[in-house]
Amino acid sequence: MKAVFSSNFQKHKSFLIDQIKHFNQRGKIFGNGDRNVIKLIDLGNQTLNFKAFKVPNLINQFAYKFVRKSKAERSFSFANMLLKKGIGTPEPVGYIEFYSWFGISKSYYISLHDVPDYTFRDLVDTADVPHYEDILRAFTRFSFKLHEKQVEFLDHSPGNTLIYTLPEGGYEFKLVDLNRMRFRTLDFDSRMKNLSRLTPKREMIEVMADEYAKLYSKTYEEVFTLLWHYTSEFQRKFHKKQALKRKFKSR
Repeated sequence: MKAVFSSNFQKHKSFLIDQIKHFNQRGKIFGNGDRNVIKLIDLGNQTLNFKAFKVPNLINQFAYKFVRKSKAERSFSFANMLLKKGIGTPEPVGYIEFYSWFGISKSYYISLHDVPDYTFRDLVDTADVPHYEDILRAFTRFSFKLHEKQVEFLDHSPGNTLIYTLPEGGYEFKLVDLNRMRFRTLDFDSRMKNLSRLTPKREMIEVMADEYAKLYSKTYEEVFTLLWHYTSEFQRKFHKKQALKRKFKSR
């Protein structure tokens, strides 16, 4: 077993490891758990978010031990990198990995559990969110900040951005599901492709393109055209994949 914790939670090391060892019996399940299981466990007046990653296939079990970092370690590492860059994410607590002789068997990422006012998915699902356009424009500025700070969030999808309304006005955004990221200079093409998974709605893309163009050295027409191209391409591939899944399930 390998267990790594942030300095703020070193004193709780024994408690955290004990929760993992009894993970099936402890905590409250959060979310649908399709691929990974998330449980909420209280620590004093704080709630911790324990994410148990699905056991990888044999090739990745070997790779995550000997070749590259596991999803849990990447999540912890990337969370700390984001915070150093001034980008929001729930406070990282630590990660734990268990090994067999062949490779990784189970891995867990632990963070503080944040309760947002919305996620980006709420904007996609309904336009009834108060100050809808203000939030969408603020989110676009947040995404521009990511790109400027050389963060390519590969899971930049609707459920992975938490949105908070600040008492003093304005909005705060935090990223979750962090194990897939690259840190590199992003050109115009890469920036637009990075935003293409967020919404299929043309009217949202129009607002995002308008706000992004104010911050970048491209016209609204250039931003909208490329962003809508990549959005449409992503939606086409997504729906094709879903249709294939339904076809195989019906057999």
